[in-house]
Amino acid sequence: MNVNIIEELTWRDAINQQTDAEGLKKLVSDHKIALYCGVDPTGDSMHIGHLIPFMMMKRFELAGHHPYILIGGATGSIGDPSGRKTERQLQTMEQVNHNVEALGAQMKRLFGGDANVTMVNNYEWLSKISLLDFLRDYGKVVNVNTMLAKDIVASRLEVGISYTEFTYQILQSIDFMTLHREHNIQLQIGGADQWGNITSGIDMIHKIMGSDEEVYGLTIPLMLKADGTKFGKTAGGAIWLDPKKTSPYEFYQFWLNQDDRDVVKYLKFFTFLSKDEIDQLAKEVKENPAGRHAQKRLAEEVTRFVHSQEALDQAEKISDILFSGNVKELSVAEVQEAFEKVPHVEMSSDSVNIIDVLTETGIEPSRRQAREDVSAGAIYVNGEKVDEIDAVVDPSTNFSGKFVIFRRGKRNYFLAKAKN
Repeated sequence: MNVNIIEELTWRDAINQQTDAEGLKKLVSDHKIALYCGVDPTGDSMHIGHLIPFMMMKRFELAGHHPYILIGGATGSIGDPSGRKTERQLQTMEQVNHNVEALGAQMKRLFGGDANVTMVNNYEWLSKISLLDFLRDYGKVVNVNTMLAKDIVASRLEVGISYTEFTYQILQSIDFMTLHREHNIQLQIGGADQWGNITSGIDMIHKIMGSDEEVYGLTIPLMLKADGTKFGKTAGGAIWLDPKKTSPYEFYQFWLNQDDRDVVKYLKFFTFLSKDEIDQLAKEVKENPAGRHAQKRLAEEVTRFVHSQEALDQAEKISDILFSGNVKELSVAEVQEAFEKVPHVEMSSDSVNIIDVLTETGIEPSRRQAREDVSAGAIYVNGEKVDEIDAVVDPSTNFSGKFVIFRRGKRNYFLAKAKN
């Protein structure tokens, strides 16, 4: 027997609020529905925070429902006030259009070419509404007092909010009504901060199309780590889905390094593993945390979904090589990927004494410390132990003469780029 999609989302702790929980559960039990989730093109790549609602959309698609992905070519040119204390900097339409294309391509990779998913752009209908039509057809049914009470707007009243951003929720309401009228979309999904916008859309549909129109809203929880900080942020910044912004290796490592307290929650949210599989991994977290089996499975599943099996294989290969220390097996491209976010040093392309290069690059704080570490066998150059203080480092011997990989101790890697 197939599990109702709402029941599945419930055990995955993936539901924050619903406008009518019983009504929606019955609807998706009795019918295959159309639903949508939107993303504004504020940048040319999504980050892993965006994955949360779109993983939910993928689950609906796998259950036989028809997701619509709305990319906000119009709303993205205005700016959603949600989660912000100041006005957004308006982007040029050229930049917005570039971002729309980039996000569309990213969505197609996530959902696959054969998926039962439709991409739409709200510029197609919002750009055709004149100011008078906007005021007469839509502004007249929206109560300003109700808008002011929405959390998104209320949180900005002290510092101020422009009329442009104030009207954002009306535009999003028009989106829901347009998609409901033209494609029979009955459910909008969004982050917890979108609750006000979603309920505004439902109100507009009921006022304009009739109170018997069956439409629903559902939001996902705000994702916080066990330490209370926001999920998806690292010291190096956001974790992007674009492999040019965050390499598959770095992406893989992000998931591999998750806290034991968070990993089961992330397995529920970000993988398509069954309840039995996740329960077994949760058991292993308790009984054998040092094995980190749950983190490894999490990293495998999400990296494969976002990038590909090939990208996962390469990320695992790089990880295994760095763990073993046999870095000579890395290609030049893999060195660049593995050490992309690691601060690098520069060294001469000519042969140089090991003590000189360790101190001149700052890998060692002093010549004395460098001599001690070399003599103790704690220094490795391109995976080979160097224990003679008169040894010479020649960049031309590996990695096409571009890089030298130093290691101090078991895990402290340093990348030196040879000057031309």
